[in-house]
Amino acid sequence: MRKLFSAFLLATLITTPVILPSPAFSEIRKERVQFKAGTEGTTIQGKIKGEQVVQYLIRANAGQNMSVSLLSDNGGASFNIFAPGKVPGKDAAMVIGNNVGNAHEGILPADGDYTIQVGLTRNSARNNEVANYRLKILISNNYNQSDAKVPGTNYHATGNVTCSMGDGKPAGSCPFGVTRRGNGSADVTVTKPDGRKRIIFFEKGKAIGADTSQADPGEFSASKQDDIYIIRIGKERYEIFEAIIFGG
Repeated sequence: MRKLFSAFLLATLITTPVILPSPAFSEIRKERVQFKAGTEGTTIQGKIKGEQVVQYLIRANAGQNMSVSLLSDNGGASFNIFAPGKVPGKDAAMVIGNNVGNAHEGILPADGDYTIQVGLTRNSARNNEVANYRLKILISNNYNQSDAKVPGTNYHATGNVTCSMGDGKPAGSCPFGVTRRGNGSADVTVTKPDGRKRIIFFEKGKAIGADTSQADPGEFSASKQDDIYIIRIGKERYEIFEAIIFGG
């Protein structure tokens, strides 16, 4: 697993360009992230506008498991992760949020300060859009080796869920991939019939939100019937089995 992840990181560093606005044209703010004593993570709430960029610096060690997810009311918001010694705007990102559905989990390759950079994609920045966001960071020494990734993906499990897009259309089947963070916390990425993706966020066994944006609005609600979560986002409806979130 670690060899595959290291190979993925190397390929990403060599081939993947940075998508966020160039720091030469951005208002950059740096913040050091420290977890409260006895915890392995934190949730940061913030707001950016236009070409504003926030760089969160966090100390971690090789072999630890890092999980990062971004929830925003603007679909143009995204994050990049830079390895220790890499400079945003000059060096390529280790992980690009837009490429992994704004949710990432993996084993860290080195000791040092990692930079998690939050900003808007170029078009959104040029339009001077605003994004309210919630960034979740978890760093753990107890990586669950039994919950292995599906080969060739960043997901712990893949399959299909019952879905409906509304407008009188019958329910169908939509592909999904889930990234689990343990204790009932997970991000479920569903591919809609038109090819767009919808990410549904779970914390401690509860569905707490989805990646809606100004261009893709929809009121979020969640309920549960036996072992099935019923998720509604505007006209959309999804049925997600509890086992998808907890594994098993």
